[in-house]
Amino acid sequence: MKSLLKPTILGIAFITAPLSSFAYESGDIVVRTGIISVQPNETMESGSTLDSINGGLGNNEQLGITASYMLSDNMGLELLAATPFKHDIMANGAKIGETKQLPPTLSLQYFPLEASSTLQPYLGVGINYTTFFSEKSTLGGLKLDDSFGLSAQAGIDYAISKNVLLNAAVWYIDIDSDATLNGSDIGTVSIDPWVYMVGLGYKF
Repeated sequence: MKSLLKPTILGIAFITAPLSSFAYESGDIVVRTGIISVQPNETMESGSTLDSINGGLGNNEQLGITASYMLSDNMGLELLAATPFKHDIMANGAKIGETKQLPPTLSLQYFPLEASSTLQPYLGVGINYTTFFSEKSTLGGLKLDDSFGLSAQAGIDYAISKNVLLNAAVWYIDIDSDATLNGSDIGTVSIDPWVYMVGLGYKF
């Protein structure tokens, strides 16, 4: 019995030791990377040209990365970045163009649990800047103005070793853009996407 008990205890200690030493501390940098999906929840300005053609934007997935700097054991400052998203532009269910966009977002995060917890849910609020480029349309010259807006975030980290973690996060971002076609105003679109990310992280 003793010969079996000793290696079992040693095995449990080996598995749990890295997690027991995990902790978020002031000055830590946490980098998370994974797949990000931007799913527009758009509404068109009532009575506008965009509204009359039932305009819309398609979803898109890209490689995303976030970097958080821990201001304290329970507060962090995070920057969200990604490779450019490419969205189909729709009218009455048919594709009439496309656009690319980048939505860098800066968030202040709060981690409510003890800094040593292996499970770390968090909430964040922040500001977003979205820039649109490479707009194309079969109807003519399309231009979408850049946008500033607020954002809200919820996420969770799960430590699988002292420095490596699993991550899932969601953002709701306020994005409004004025659209012009051949220089004429065709309305304002409130894109207001839900943004989802799953991936891995590393704590430095």
